[in-house]
Amino acid sequence: MSHNLLAGKKGVIFGALDENSIAWKVAERCVAEGAQITLTNAPVAMRMGVIQKLGEQLNAPVIPADATSEEDLQNLFQESMEHLGGKLDFVLHSIGMSLNVRKKRDYTNLKYDWMLKTFDISAISFHKVMQTLWKMDAMNENGSILALTYMAAQRTFPDYSEMAESKALLESFARSFGFHFGEKNGVRVNTISQSPTMTTAGSGVKGFGDFFTYADKMSPLGNASADSCADYCVTMFSDFTRMVTMQNLYHDGGFSSMGMNPKVFEMVDENK
Repeated sequence: MSHNLLAGKKGVIFGALDENSIAWKVAERCVAEGAQITLTNAPVAMRMGVIQKLGEQLNAPVIPADATSEEDLQNLFQESMEHLGGKLDFVLHSIGMSLNVRKKRDYTNLKYDWMLKTFDISAISFHKVMQTLWKMDAMNENGSILALTYMAAQRTFPDYSEMAESKALLESFARSFGFHFGEKNGVRVNTISQSPTMTTAGSGVKGFGDFFTYADKMSPLGNASADSCADYCVTMFSDFTRMVTMQNLYHDGGFSSMGMNPKVFEMVDENK
């Protein structure tokens, strides 16, 4: 059911790869709540996914952009403002990739050139997005910028590899740039730390299925779905959260506050 929370607002959604991706769900929810959007992803990711289908479904232009390229980002935001008829009210950064994880390299044997690429794609791109928006004066007053993160930024999940450091850097950029955007024109910058979610990217992490089940058992509310994350993003884009900025917001069914849940012992006993 729509509440028109984003009526009249304009935004850009990064990272909608396929129907399983959180960004895909966010895009659908934003339009359902009255927003106009443009969609973007890296050209190579667009060849892998079906983002054009989503664009047609939502009547949203799909503008290819490598988020590590300042030139691509400038073109993206310029075209978006031209199509949408003005400055932006919200932006979602939902981007992450590690070649070390994809190639199943152990954390104690990482290739550093791949690590630098991970940082550029997964974290530095967020700073580039915000710096480009800043230089172009592309955000409306009281707008909202979000990035998706994960609790591995604070706690150790060995198989998440150097993506953990990427998320820590991502969250730091949100706090630092959040200050400057807040002072300038009331734009707030936050990160959402989502539960393990059955996306194409997430399921590629070693042992993801087992950890998904563990987190679901640990969390009193269970794992937060991609659909519920989309709802949360909408509230963060809406005017109801105008005083929330520079925060890392846990959306994980309570997992981040748990020490132990007896259900986990039951799960272990069942597997004996």
